[in-house]
This record gives sequence, C-alpha cells and structure tokens, in this order.
Amino acid sequence: MDDDEALDAYSRTVSGVAAAVLPSVASLTVATSRGTGAGSASVITSEGHLLTSAHVVTGARSVEAAFLDGTVVRADVVGTDPLSDLAVLHARDDVPAPLPLGDAAGLRVGQLVIALGNPLGLAGSVTAGIVSALGRSLPTASGRVVDEVIQTDAALNPGNSGGVLADGAGRMVGVNTALAGIGVGLAVPVNASTRHIVDALMHHGRVRRAWLGIAGTQVTLAPEVAARMGSRTGLQVVEVSPGSAAAVAGLRRGDIVVSLDGNRVVTATAVQRLMVEDAIDRRIEITVWRNGALVDVLAWPRELT
Repeated sequence: MDDDEALDAYSRTVSGVAAAVLPSVASLTVATSRGTGAGSASVITSEGHLLTSAHVVTGARSVEAAFLDGTVVRADVVGTDPLSDLAVLHARDDVPAPLPLGDAAGLRVGQLVIALGNPLGLAGSVTAGIVSALGRSLPTASGRVVDEVIQTDAALNPGNSGGVLADGAGRMVGVNTALAGIGVGLAVPVNASTRHIVDALMHHGRVRRAWLGIAGTQVTLAPEVAARMGSRTGLQVVEVSPGSAAAVAGLRRGDIVVSLDGNRVVTATAVQRLMVEDAIDRRIEITVWRNGALVDVLAWPRELT
C-alpha cells in the first residue's frame, strides 16, 4: 500500500466515524449563577439520556443541547458523579439516535481514536489521533482520582469536555474530560465500571460508595514481607480519619496495608477502587504489616456522604 492509499483509508475511517457519530453529539450551553458555560454531550439511550462531564454541568440552573440537524432541546440534570467526572442529563424533547457504546478495556496504545465535540464553541468539530497511553489517573475537584484514563494526542480544547472519544468503528470508548497540556488529551473510559456509574446515575441520580477513612502512600516492603505477599510494595497509612471505619477497626498511622478484602493493595487508588456500594456496612478484612508481623483487622466501611 502506498502513502496515498494509506491516507485514503485513514480518511475514509475518520470521515465515516464523523458522519455516524456527529448527529448524536450535542453542544451544551449551561447557565449557572456565575454566568454561561459550554461543553459537549452525547445521546446514550433512546429515552433521551445524554452523557457529559460532571464539571460541565456543576451548578447548572439550565442546560440547552443543540444538535447539528438544528434540534435544540432543554435538558435536566439527572445525576452527577464528581468522583468519576461523569453526569447524565435527560432531554425534555426528542433527540437523535443513541450512540453505540464500546469498551475501553479493549483499546491498545497506538490505536486510532476520534474526538468529537464542541471545542471553543465550534460545534461539530472532529479531531483524530491515537491512544497515546492507557491507565492514566486524573485528579478531580473532589480530591479523588479517576482510574484507567485514556491519554490521546487528538486535539482537545475547552468545550470538548463531555464529548465523545470514538474508536475506528464509531463506538464511544471515552468521554473527553480535560486538556492536560500541549498535545495531551484525557478521556474517562467507557468500560464496565463507568457503565455501572452511568446506570446508577440514570436510575438513582447518584452513585453510592463506601468510605474506609485512611490516607496513605506507596512504600517498598521488606524482602521477607514481599516474599510472603507476592508484592514488593504496600500502602503505608499516613492518616486515619477520627471516627472512621478504619479508626474503629484499629488501623494506625504507620501500618502498611498489604491486602484488603482478599485483594492486594499497593496504592490509595487501589483502596478507592474497592470502596464500591457492595462494601458499605459489610465486614472487610484488612491485612497490615505492623511491628514486624502481619496483623488482620476487621472493618465495616460506611457510605461516603
């Protein structure tokens, strides 16, 4: 295949995705007490639900969604989850057909992806690039982080947030959420975890999570502990919130957490990932390295409020 043929194939893929996806991507106008902002969203159900970024609709008094075919509808915020930076809206009138959802778990570094949205108020914009990296972490305004974030070199600008990151088959594999720097864009993945979050927002308006009450940092384990645990690192507790489930269970500053509920733990993000709705008020066994010995403690995480 020569260069012209390769370019034609690339162009056909990108233009095909644009033609299929853009009709279901909305430009959002969001009115808040501080003024008017903009963002993007996409139709994800035939009942008129739209998916966007939580920070796009924070403090929204009204939301208007405009589509390329001229359709303009008011939309209500059904639920937001700042911890994943996702939000679900519901249109008050008919909207275009929903987009097919893909699975970011199947993405590979170097794979073609296309970003579609409303950057800088320019509706219907399309940029293309590759998956630059996988498994990035994105800090949110809540102080928590979003895991498994997709990094792409597809150009993203203010207003792209909430828009679609699609694969070459036109499936939505991410929600564009931030511009990390020149040539670096990030997207919250569409995968099993985020589908659960979106479903909870659609049906309940919020996502329930458990809270253990520790802050920690990753440390290297002593060789004998690493050999027993099958990991060279653990999570050293640097703070225990007073009155939290961790405090009641007897966790102490300086403890090194190596296992939580049967799962190896090496980072605070790993703990966060395990603090899901199922863990609320359920007995959780935590194994820590303390004073030269492995110690098991029991905790009952509470709901994060």
